[in-house]
Amino acid sequence: MDQSPDGPQGPDGQATPPAHSLPGCYRHPDRETGIRCTRCERPICPDCMVNASVGFHCPDCARGGGTGPAPAASRPRTLAGGAVAADPRLVTKILIGINVAVFIAVRARSSLLGDLVLIGQWPPAPYMPTEGVAEGEWYRLVTSMFTHQEFWHIGFNMLGLWWLGGPLEAALGRARYLTLYLASGLAGSALTYLLAAPTTASLGASGAVFGLFGATGALVRRLNADMRPVIALLVINLIFTFGWHNIAWQAHIGGLVAGAVIGYAMLHAPRERRTLVQYGTCAVVLVAVVGLTLLRTLQLT
Repeated sequence: MDQSPDGPQGPDGQATPPAHSLPGCYRHPDRETGIRCTRCERPICPDCMVNASVGFHCPDCARGGGTGPAPAASRPRTLAGGAVAADPRLVTKILIGINVAVFIAVRARSSLLGDLVLIGQWPPAPYMPTEGVAEGEWYRLVTSMFTHQEFWHIGFNMLGLWWLGGPLEAALGRARYLTLYLASGLAGSALTYLLAAPTTASLGASGAVFGLFGATGALVRRLNADMRPVIALLVINLIFTFGWHNIAWQAHIGGLVAGAVIGYAMLHAPRERRTLVQYGTCAVVLVAVVGLTLLRTLQLT
């Protein structure tokens, strides 16, 4: 069948664009673009792009969405679909505050460490393996994530939390960011509980912070930015992880893997099934945490 010289035509007789063509800017439809606003995801051309802390915003989102109530589809959203907050580091500040508060408490009363560390005794020493999590104290999977004893330990972890947490909180939104942090920390605790010796009283936020490393890699990939700085920093941290004694490498690896998986799901989920994919992935990670914890408990009891 012959085609018109202008290309294939639709049912109304008008030419249809090639399947591979890019969308047009929402303000300048005649300008094709591969860039989208990281809040509302509308296509924007170079003249409409406004630099933001994460990616680019369209002029409407950069102005805060206008003076009146915006339609639900065009309300400012984060890159992962969360609500845009006035303070994009609020959750990060709260997490640092909790870690510092627990650190001050255990420095003032060192006996608290025995109730907060992962397995059940501080300082680490031989004891009955049924203590701690194996005895039903599952809360230790969480409390150990916020517990530090040495100044250098909390210093490095809080520096990493501040440096990595801010951009991630801005890209994910508060609820998704907090879910990522807690799920990564729990994954690190569960893998440590499974693989570490029963005389190892693990503690620290390293598992959660390594989860932020994994999610940062997913964010950089989503923005098509240079991955080399993130990879270099991660390699340096992994060298310390495996080259320095008395470091729970299991927490680092468990958190890193969980953070990468959750971060990728958060940032690459199809828009039409975004919430299901994002929180469904988190649920799978939590099921794995429960499964690993039950398996290790059965081994110890």
